[in-house]
Amino acid sequence: MDLGLKNKVALVAGGSSGLGLAAATEFAREGAHVAIGARDRERLAAAERTLKEVARGRIHAASVDISDRPAARRWVDEVAADFGALHVVLVSGGSPPIGMAARFEPADYQAAVDAVLLPAVGLALAALPHLKAGRWGRLLFVASETASVPIAPLALSGVTRAAIVRFAQSLAAEVGHDGITVNVLAPGHTHTPALERLATRLATDGDVAAQLSTMGRHNALGRLARPEEVAAMAAFLASDRASYVTGAVHLIDGGAGLLGPDLPHLTGPPHLTATRKDAST
Repeated sequence: MDLGLKNKVALVAGGSSGLGLAAATEFAREGAHVAIGARDRERLAAAERTLKEVARGRIHAASVDISDRPAARRWVDEVAADFGALHVVLVSGGSPPIGMAARFEPADYQAAVDAVLLPAVGLALAALPHLKAGRWGRLLFVASETASVPIAPLALSGVTRAAIVRFAQSLAAEVGHDGITVNVLAPGHTHTPALERLATRLATDGDVAAQLSTMGRHNALGRLARPEEVAAMAAFLASDRASYVTGAVHLIDGGAGLLGPDLPHLTGPPHLTATRKDAST
């Protein structure tokens, strides 16, 4: 299927690893010119080499911290000037600390907003004049399942990702007549380097593979998502094929939301769960 991305210019923040790199790879395979930005220079260089192996267009990599708003704006302007246009902008970044709502102080909420929400908003606003100039654009925010599903132990993620959704939806209503769509991807647990690092910390017995398997258990498919599966959705939403899709949150969780919360007391050994009374009685 031709997605119509050949010779489009795609800018990917957080493009040196994980879902950002997976999306950049899909764009490059489709023939787009791809600019990736991230802070870690070593990862960035490795990502640039990976992209050049599959690219049909130009590849540009820049070390940039998008929480530095002037630097982020300069990067966007430089990419648009270098390639002569800007068509697709995807923002993928890190996650705030894990914990319940009352665990954190107001300063923690402020730090999460500064690290997750404001960089995404700033980059989108910096890109908007370039997208409007071309009368064709795609803004994509890679959030998490907390953008769609409340998960109590991920309070900071929920607060910041819900805010990104409301920003994206308001922006979608404002720029649709300019040929620009705005969408949010809400992936569940995905087998990325970041998740592997988390699994390594949690695997007290050293069995990282078993820990990853456990982390991927609670969904309808019984496994973690692969980065390329999330990236395929990003490529579709960036394409001509998705020209009538905007202002939406796209949950990519393998059906985890269908199962309800992961309740260990209801998922024990069969000889126990078969005789246990419903917890509500």
